[in-house]
Amino acid sequence: MVFGHNSNVKMGAHTFHVQTEDRGENHALIDTTVYFQGRVLHRRTNNYLDLLPLTEDSQQALKLRVDEQHRTVLEAIRNGELQLMVPDPTPANANTVTPPAAPQSHKWALELLNARSWLVGKQATLHVAVKEEGSGPVRGARVIAEIEGSAGHSPYTARTGDDGQATISFEMPRLTSAEAALVIRTENGDGSPLLRFSLRAKPRVPATS
Repeated sequence: MVFGHNSNVKMGAHTFHVQTEDRGENHALIDTTVYFQGRVLHRRTNNYLDLLPLTEDSQQALKLRVDEQHRTVLEAIRNGELQLMVPDPTPANANTVTPPAAPQSHKWALELLNARSWLVGKQATLHVAVKEEGSGPVRGARVIAEIEGSAGHSPYTARTGDDGQATISFEMPRLTSAEAALVIRTENGDGSPLLRFSLRAKPRVPATS
């Protein structure tokens, strides 16, 4: 299971987006990134090699570490312990004519194009589209798919092409939780759009006597 959090922190006139995620057992890293209008202002990374291989108990310990790292960064921003350098919007040359203000960035929208046919047997194939409101397809967006509540796995990723679409294929891992879900998201500084589909393991048919 991969854990993570997304939060917005408002400080005065500025709003910062804080994202914390577990990078999976292959990387064994807890990564927290602070964004301001899509720009990375701060990054904090800690490994959890001491918890590998993950078991039911160590997964719970990992979740607590992810929660604690996210909470610690949020508190550091709020109490001023973490000094974030917000980019200065004024031109470097005072004699330069100030250009018109850029329009506020739009939010991204995420869609699973084959929501009814993405799973055939044990093979999953996700056709995902990423669009920016008012601007159309988003090229080069990183799309991340995870199966929560399954046996150990890493997130599956792909980048969108010129048409704003990406395809992710993988073999379905074994489900280990009644709350298993397919989670699809993107990395976007304004907040990651997210899709979540509940999964249910097929019940076993009792043997007849």
